[in-house]
Amino acid sequence: MADSTSTKSRKRRQPDPDSTTELLFKNLLKPDSVILQTLQSLVISTASASSSKPLTLSDLSLSSSCREVTDLSLTSVQSEIEALTISIVQSILSGKGFSFNVPSRAATNQLYVPELDRIVLKDKNTLRPFANISSVRKCTITARILSLIHQLSLKSIHVTKRDLFYTDVKLFQDQTQSDAVLDDVSCMLGCTRSSLNVIAAEKGVVVGRLIFSDNGDMIDCTKMGMGGKAIPPNIDRVGDMQSDALFILLVEKDAAYMRLAEDRFYNRFPCIIVTAKGQPDVATRLFLRKMKTELKLPVLALVDSDPYGLKILSVYGCGSKNMSYDSANLTTPDIKWLGIRPSDLDKYKIPEQCRLPMTEQDIKTGKDLLEEDFVKKNPGWVEELSLMVKTKQKAEIQALSSFGFQYLSEVYLPLKLQQQDWL
Repeated sequence: MADSTSTKSRKRRQPDPDSTTELLFKNLLKPDSVILQTLQSLVISTASASSSKPLTLSDLSLSSSCREVTDLSLTSVQSEIEALTISIVQSILSGKGFSFNVPSRAATNQLYVPELDRIVLKDKNTLRPFANISSVRKCTITARILSLIHQLSLKSIHVTKRDLFYTDVKLFQDQTQSDAVLDDVSCMLGCTRSSLNVIAAEKGVVVGRLIFSDNGDMIDCTKMGMGGKAIPPNIDRVGDMQSDALFILLVEKDAAYMRLAEDRFYNRFPCIIVTAKGQPDVATRLFLRKMKTELKLPVLALVDSDPYGLKILSVYGCGSKNMSYDSANLTTPDIKWLGIRPSDLDKYKIPEQCRLPMTEQDIKTGKDLLEEDFVKKNPGWVEELSLMVKTKQKAEIQALSSFGFQYLSEVYLPLKLQQQDWL
């Protein structure tokens, strides 16, 4: 009986493999003061790089001519719409009917510029005639959107994209149609979408070592609780940014953001934590760029180890094809890929049961990304993405919770920062 009891006791005392792994990596950590010194050197190099004048399209001699939009005042937007309306009336009176000359946002009209590390829109246009059965409805939607934007410029008010859709549900039918034409109108008028006074609903949030003014009210993001401060949908309201942070941590998922916010990660390692809770929205992209430009801080990204995590990272850094016409304002240069990377799965001994098999669509998306010029430019990205496609394994940030709920903030990220393990 004693032998049996002894055997059971020995079985109970066997260490948990996950706890052993956590302890192993915890022992590799150096004092926080050492890690902070490492981050200081990154801040200095980032500030030095930011001090030089950034390249623009006009500085380059490209084989294809490209177009970019700029911020316009409400008066300028109003004048552009009125001038366009007058030209349409003249065309109708001359017996030619009317059509809109719309910049093409098709994939074939996009160009990745390595020197700028972002996607831009080439100058090809398409005609959208009213007297054509295939385009009459879209032409009508375009005229209606122009009319609504003109009203907004006269009244000097903002509305959401959803508000815009509900002004004429029968015509628009679906919000994706009014949203798409809204981007067309931005291209036609040569202005940013923000200049049209149409905004998206609040989505992104920020917390940490940042103070800024929101429409005149000073906001301290260390005192906003674990929920953080909603990123204002109108970037014009944001100003007077101040920070003692050493870096900006861009997080893909809301769950990871909440973990870091509750653990006050930004107090241990002075930083600003921001998330768009998945797909990047325009307001979060504008806010991130403004922080990087004004504060001259490095941006480190924490995304899932799957093709979509890398796509989200690329939208922040290189822009989206859908809004390539405004990539100069929406992209944040030189974002470092901190994690979760495919090589981390073995390096940090992520348990097999926490790794997910990639679907056929995942694999196809990964292979398609490998063909993108913005991926090819970065050998580290190519290596990581190739490993992902080869192993056919993906993992979410939450897989780190298998070692403990606070493993992300107490072990994984500090170790990453200590080793300067980013791409």
